[in-house]
Amino acid sequence: MSNYFEFDKKGTNLKTEVLGGATTFLTMAYVLFVIPGVLSQVGMPKESVFAATAIASAVGTFIIGALAKFPMVLAPGMGLNAFFAFGVCMGMGVPWQNAISATLLSGIIFLIISVTGIRELVIKAIPNDMKHAVSAGIGLFIAFVGLKNAGIVVADPSTFVALGNLSDKSVLLALFGLAVISILMVKGVNIAIFLGIVITVIAGMLIGVVDVPTAVVSMPPSMAPTFGVAITHLKDVFNPQMLLVVFTFLFMDFFDTAGTLVAVGSKVGLIKEDGSVENGSKALLADSVATCIGAIFGTTNTTSCMESLSGIGLGAKTGFSSVIASGLFLLSLFFSPLLSVVTSQITAPALIIVGSLLCMSFAEIDWSKSEVAIPAFLTIILMPLTYSVGEGIAFGLLAYVVLMTCKGERKNIHPVMHGLSILFLIYFMI
Repeated sequence: MSNYFEFDKKGTNLKTEVLGGATTFLTMAYVLFVIPGVLSQVGMPKESVFAATAIASAVGTFIIGALAKFPMVLAPGMGLNAFFAFGVCMGMGVPWQNAISATLLSGIIFLIISVTGIRELVIKAIPNDMKHAVSAGIGLFIAFVGLKNAGIVVADPSTFVALGNLSDKSVLLALFGLAVISILMVKGVNIAIFLGIVITVIAGMLIGVVDVPTAVVSMPPSMAPTFGVAITHLKDVFNPQMLLVVFTFLFMDFFDTAGTLVAVGSKVGLIKEDGSVENGSKALLADSVATCIGAIFGTTNTTSCMESLSGIGLGAKTGFSSVIASGLFLLSLFFSPLLSVVTSQITAPALIIVGSLLCMSFAEIDWSKSEVAIPAFLTIILMPLTYSVGEGIAFGLLAYVVLMTCKGERKNIHPVMHGLSILFLIYFMI
């Protein structure tokens, strides 16, 4: 094992890798409760989603650790999860059964482009400024969803939105959770979100907002309600509306993974001289396989997670740390009774915090150029205001092509972008 993962060459040891893997798992453990909590709002059985999330995370993390030898954790992405629930199911009125089929199709496409090399073409086609705009827009979208779920922001017939009732116990609990997680992050606590959720749950029990669980450990929940649904409803995905959803899933998943690979790879010396990532194709393969498996079991797109840096910060440098985290994800299957205490007020602070982290991409956009600033702004602002990540992407990329063409920069627009703009026009006209 030491030779396979090259402990000596990487300057690490078994104890460090185990500790790093366990830390990364604890940093990411909140997704096991937040993902089911969000998806249950669109009718998906919380226990089945919990199991599917644990399995998808375990499989993807094991593959990227054992095959790509990358010290990284894979799990269903918060941005993708929020778009699935609030953008597709609630915003577009798509049944979750069809949406999970779209997830599977995006995973299959991602698998194909991961083994054929098409991914390089796709990466080059989308301008970097627009990639950052999408990330920032998703951040605002997730934060808005969190504020709404917490009751901090409510609907208003006159102004569309307004400040909620801050004297309500549930709202106060969400604000408490937001404060706790924020303080822990400022203090540099690696497991801030997970620990913040635990503290908020305890506080909720003390004030009578959260019920005390009747059990902590049980046998893994049944996955029958969601298992295989993505396959049986695959035929319902082939229409313009759902194909845009598939494209959005693919877009978000693809660039989330690519960006995280570069960020993590640079920390552990896995970036080659030509700028490529060592074993990058295998890492992308792990992501796509995990997405397919997760969709079949019943959860949203699985992607690489920046929280992996928490374990790396403690010295983890090899894929063995990921193998440890994978085993802990499987072990978590026996803790599904804890789902009963994770309400929307408990998960809302996590959504708000994750949204704020994604908004760091604002700084990467070149706001000095109108042909960039206007499409980027439209992408960002339309995601929360239309309650649709997909429509924000479509409107922004279409605006980019139009403005670049008007400026006489048509030659600098990748042909793939022209093709996408035509598809977006058709979508808006239907």
